[in-house]
Amino acid sequence: MVSRLRGSLSNPLILLCLASALGAFAVQSGELGSADTMHRLQTATSFFTSEPAVFPQEYPEFGVHGRGRKLYDWYGIGQPLLMLPADIIGACIEKLPVFDAYNGNDPSVRNIFVSYTTNILINVLTALICFRLLRLLEFSPKQSVAGVLALLFATTHLHYTQNMMENNYIQLLTLAGFVFQYQWLRSGNRRALLIGSAAFGLNLLTRLTAGLDLFAGAAFLAAVLWFEHKGRQQWWERTIVYVKTTAPVYAAFLLMDRLYQFYRFGSFTNTYVHYFTLEHRLADPSLPAKYPFETPFHVGFFGALFTPEKSIFLFDPLLVLTVLIAALAWKRLLPQVKSYLIAAFFLLLAYICFYAKYTVWSGDFAWGDRYVSTAAELVAFISVPLLLRYRHDLGRFVWVIGIALITASTMIQIASLAFWLPLEIYQMETLGHPTFVIALRFKNIVAFALGKMDAWGLNNHAMTEDSWDYIHITTWNFLPFLLKRVGEAPAWVVKIAFLLWGTSLAALAWILVRVNAVVGSEEGASTS
Repeated sequence: MVSRLRGSLSNPLILLCLASALGAFAVQSGELGSADTMHRLQTATSFFTSEPAVFPQEYPEFGVHGRGRKLYDWYGIGQPLLMLPADIIGACIEKLPVFDAYNGNDPSVRNIFVSYTTNILINVLTALICFRLLRLLEFSPKQSVAGVLALLFATTHLHYTQNMMENNYIQLLTLAGFVFQYQWLRSGNRRALLIGSAAFGLNLLTRLTAGLDLFAGAAFLAAVLWFEHKGRQQWWERTIVYVKTTAPVYAAFLLMDRLYQFYRFGSFTNTYVHYFTLEHRLADPSLPAKYPFETPFHVGFFGALFTPEKSIFLFDPLLVLTVLIAALAWKRLLPQVKSYLIAAFFLLLAYICFYAKYTVWSGDFAWGDRYVSTAAELVAFISVPLLLRYRHDLGRFVWVIGIALITASTMIQIASLAFWLPLEIYQMETLGHPTFVIALRFKNIVAFALGKMDAWGLNNHAMTEDSWDYIHITTWNFLPFLLKRVGEAPAWVVKIAFLLWGTSLAALAWILVRVNAVVGSEEGASTS
């Protein structure tokens, strides 16, 4: 038994799974992180209870009228389906007698269960599929492990592991689509192509704009064939098989989305934007004629790139490293790596352009630009394995820049977890625009740790001290601290929560050290 355990702890893949699970466990606040996700959870609840998808008192701030004047949310069905199993179990756990005195308080037992189980599952699956992708791209085990850890802890993926929007789920499915469709290209295995297509198809149920990911997957395969100079005959044969296999899968998922749309709104062709616009025009007839795509293109496009409040380069600094390495080492890159970079950059540019004219191109209440952050992460994380592979070719100067960017990016992602994400958004109501959000977050961390929030003018005095928002932005955004701040959970529960949280952090640190030792020894053995 002991030898089997030791063997498991010498397997880098098992260690990566443990690191991803522990990391996700440690960063949870017990909350879902955003009003959007709360609404999607309520939709999931409406699938198995008599509760409505949208409560009447939430309108007109949220919800649109559908068939029979019934209120519905305006999201896809993807994330509600993802949370549904955990929601069912969490609802049963919440009814246990032990929680009678706590039931109804915040964070709720149900939300705690849903956030922990769902985020941990997504994180572990993401680690596995990302590792597989990097190995298929012919990175070494050490480089692949470093790439996975970079994605999990040095990109905005970490923030969305704590704040459960749709981002990480979409990213998981996109990575799976890339992996299995590329595996088909190499092996001819139609089953792998079906799995990859199903992953992309599932994304359509989450956001229809995830169709861009589908095209990026096709672009990835086409670029591989291009760089490997495959003949016209092979291009044609692969294209026929690809279309014959993927088209029915994509059509099936698109049909599911349209049936859900018809169930809610009685239309197969409209999207939620149509009904969203109608409802908002009724409430505010002065809205621009092009609403909700009235933003000048250049505002949203350059805003995603350069504004201090939303710039993808500030929130995911590893993007800079990817661009630098791609520019300096392009001729040395393997064809499949070049193809991945082309597809990932295409996807990032496509998302920026698509949302550039949207009324809230910035993603509104979010850390960074949440509409494009997933694509940004797909470009950013591969910089770390590339840096390790081409370290000697790129020279010491690039290596030092790379280490600095990796360090800065990791610190930024950790800082993003410290407080509930609207803190700086509320502060900007008095501080004004533009505001360097990341610098403000570090200032908030220091001020809160030193008890200087009032002295430094960082507290929002417009809120009442017993309001839900005020309570959540005036404590560290981790479950033990939130339970203590709310003050409704028994003291022994809070103490156990702190014990488990501290233990998970210690275990994570040990696992990361162990990963480095195991991968380093394997790398040394393979080169000797």
